[in-house]
Amino acid sequence: MAGVSRCLGKRRGAFKAMFFVFASMCAWYSGYLLAELIPAATLSSAVYSLRSVGEKPILRAPDPKRQKCDHWASCPPNTYAYRLLSGGGRDKYAKICFEDELLLGRRNGNVARGINIAIINYVTGKVTATQHFDMYGDDGSGPMMEFIQRASPKSLLFMVTQDDGSTKLQAKAKDAIEALGSKEIRNLRFRSSWVFLAPIGFELPPGIQREKINHSDNSKNRYSGWPAEVQIEGCIPKELS
Repeated sequence: MAGVSRCLGKRRGAFKAMFFVFASMCAWYSGYLLAELIPAATLSSAVYSLRSVGEKPILRAPDPKRQKCDHWASCPPNTYAYRLLSGGGRDKYAKICFEDELLLGRRNGNVARGINIAIINYVTGKVTATQHFDMYGDDGSGPMMEFIQRASPKSLLFMVTQDDGSTKLQAKAKDAIEALGSKEIRNLRFRSSWVFLAPIGFELPPGIQREKINHSDNSKNRYSGWPAEVQIEGCIPKELS
């Protein structure tokens, strides 16, 4: 009897081993069929979905909308957007932007050494003239004064420097620009970065950026021999009481 029991025990062990091997082969074959029948992309997506359960959703802010003249915020309705940028260094050219139109800049081919000017009809918002006046190689003071004097009433005058705008700037020209409201024209030095906005024949409301200056200082200059550029920007009401 003992021998029979041992024989039966051995058979049961062998049967269990065969069953285990058979079950393993079935599981492997089922996985193989599943992988063949279901695309890899679907499996990857399913695995990612399972991993994502419980995770916090990622909120992405929309890309900021570009504003006129590259302002950070849009101007209110019924206003003009403007931005004045002086030159800086050898390759940073001055720009005058008005209502998202580049009136003066390197891309336009109408910016040069000296004082660069754009005149805009305040009523229509259209540019009437642009010009640059060399104040280093030539004395452009006289022609610049004549150019400004030809501006019609209710005009906006925008002025920006490129490289040097002071070396041959005459006292009479400084007087004329000071009469337009400049507080810094008499402080202009060799290669100073300077921008200025002036209304002709009307007054601007307070709070509008009108002028900025930065002087060349070898211990502080951003560029070799030149200070950093300066800029002003803002919104000008179209209808002033």
